[in-house]
Amino acid sequence: MIDQPISTASPSGQQIDSLSANEFAVELDGEPVSGIFRVTGLTTFKLDVKAPMTKAAREPFKITKMVQRDPQLPFNRWLRESLGARDDIVRPLRTLDIIAIDDGVETRRWRIKSAWISEVSYSEFNTASSELVEETFTIHYDEVEDIWAAL
Repeated sequence: MIDQPISTASPSGQQIDSLSANEFAVELDGEPVSGIFRVTGLTTFKLDVKAPMTKAAREPFKITKMVQRDPQLPFNRWLRESLGARDDIVRPLRTLDIIAIDDGVETRRWRIKSAWISEVSYSEFNTASSELVEETFTIHYDEVEDIWAAL
């Protein structure tokens, strides 16, 4: 099946182009990351209005990817460094880019700064299954920068 961009007409008759959820890429410190299945819970703007002063709330999000063998892959290096830090308050920080792509062209980028791993969990190991083993990273961060592609 060939993926086609989804276009719909607005009430004014103008074409509206939307993005497909399956067209995205992830970079870790500028290196492309392979094997990413999904990014969930990414909230780029949320105000905490219950605090004494309104401030930006930073909710963690999750990246789910296939388990890969090569210890030199970007996520595997970050995971090893994070495991090495264990209970240390100083966490290995990275910059993550989540990139929306439309027909092979970058349309938007969310740059997650000072990202760190707080948890890694794995999908079920099951002899009756032929599914790939997934690892899910819970990511915290200090800041998100929205970068819009030039028109």
